[in-house]
Amino acid sequence: MKIGLSTAITALLARDTVHASSCMPPIKRSETVHQVAIIGAGAGGSSAAYFLRKHAERGESNVNITLFEKTDRIGGRSLTINAYDDPLQPIELGASIFIEKNHILYSALQEFNLSKRIPDEDSDPTLGIWDGDKFVFTINENYSFWWNALKVVLKYGIFAPRRTQKLMETTIDKFLRLYEEVPFLSLSEAAYRLGLIDVTGVTGEQLLKANNIDDLYAHDIVQASTRVNYASNLARIHGLDTMVSMAPEGAMAIKGGNWQIFHKMVEKSGAALALNTSVASIGVSTKDTAEEVTKYTIRTKSSSSESAEAETYPVEFDSVVIATPYQFSKIEADQGVLKHTIDEIPYVQLHVTIFASPFRYAPSFFGLMSENDVPGGVLTTLGKGDGPTSGVNGAGKAGFFSVTILRKTINPRTQRPEYIYKIFSPEKVTPEFLTRLFGVKIPSTFVTDDAEEESQAVAPISWYQPHVFYSYPKALPRVTFQDPIIGPGLYYTSGMESFISTMETNALMGKNVAALILHDIKYGQQELWSHAESLRSWQNRTEEEEEDIWKPCSSAQPERMGDL
Repeated sequence: MKIGLSTAITALLARDTVHASSCMPPIKRSETVHQVAIIGAGAGGSSAAYFLRKHAERGESNVNITLFEKTDRIGGRSLTINAYDDPLQPIELGASIFIEKNHILYSALQEFNLSKRIPDEDSDPTLGIWDGDKFVFTINENYSFWWNALKVVLKYGIFAPRRTQKLMETTIDKFLRLYEEVPFLSLSEAAYRLGLIDVTGVTGEQLLKANNIDDLYAHDIVQASTRVNYASNLARIHGLDTMVSMAPEGAMAIKGGNWQIFHKMVEKSGAALALNTSVASIGVSTKDTAEEVTKYTIRTKSSSSESAEAETYPVEFDSVVIATPYQFSKIEADQGVLKHTIDEIPYVQLHVTIFASPFRYAPSFFGLMSENDVPGGVLTTLGKGDGPTSGVNGAGKAGFFSVTILRKTINPRTQRPEYIYKIFSPEKVTPEFLTRLFGVKIPSTFVTDDAEEESQAVAPISWYQPHVFYSYPKALPRVTFQDPIIGPGLYYTSGMESFISTMETNALMGKNVAALILHDIKYGQQELWSHAESLRSWQNRTEEEEEDIWKPCSSAQPERMGDL
């Protein structure tokens, strides 16, 4: 029988009753403080700090955590802004939702006593899918479930929705088993054993065809979901992200902003937090060949000054976690630091534009006659003759991925009723586009101040907030993923993003890395690194060879680190 990697690593992390076995030397109890640097205070870095502290306290290990963040805030792509700069009107600009099955985020919500809210509960209840020429499907959430279900069945039949739901549930169930694998050395190997490369190795389009899901339903419903969630069409996104896009049931958010989860994680970790601090380089300070220990130096500089010179941080680090996409970090790794190249992967550049206006969409933009016929939420799919290329060209005739009325509100400055809009688009929103969308002239400056001209009764755009994210990778099909261990005591969390890119999965990789660091503390840095190296060629080994590697540990069944 093939012995899984998680069983082996669990044995390596066994309690004292198992340490006497042949698979691992006894625990090294020491008063030495293990210095850990974490670069990036997004979901991955915040989670790594939080779980490292949690694991260390239960494992009686001494850790000192330093968290470097180049911006002035915690949360990464979980970013909240205030409409009209009014703190009473927060809006998620970045990562917006999570679900109850997101165990880490949902548990944090409860542990930190944060308040839950239902996302967009005040949004317009009508939703339509537009292909650039016409609405291919519309629905009103105020209508009964059965009426809306009947509309779906009448257009797409009963089998396509059922088969899609079943496929999504089966896929998500496989993914949820990854929580039981923590800690894992290889995401590729874990995905292989869980049967997930069967869905990451094909496009969403191929996956749906293989499961006899009707092309029309796939094109209209599923593709609209992948576009609004990952700005990608079915032919340019792998099957796992496709299924994740179809699993928002029970969506929730944190009242006041999702970033609070990660702020609380950092607070609970007790980490020394260095905001507005960019890591310029990572180097090797000492390498004790007798003890087989590598220590790292980090050079930092102020993020607020381009001319600032990098200075060596006055601590040698035993472990370093790079918790930000390396290709955007501008970190220079000295020769010999990275034992293996970190994958450079293409990311989606997504323009998120949030603004306020007293106007609703012009029906003429959508080829309709009445304002009442235009849904408040507009998702998009490809039109006739459109190609599936992701990114700018992949938006098709529609030209954008979605536009939504988040809610109707009162402008606190004018006391007039207005609508808050959010647009996802591959390119910058222009005044010309908004002029066509609303049927009124939008000035080149977007926002018109009422005080500038007394005769102007209404500003067409009263508040405007654009932002550009490298929001997630272009999730093209693949069956191997970046390993979390990139050197002795050196870790990387963003390899998870090509697998699934969400707040939860980044936090899961942070938790995984925290457990691996604790292993380093207990058994020595080289022990884990040597196992990671031996597993790097796992795809080329026979089951018998892999069983031989892990045979000494196969009888150990202690509590997993992931359960702590």
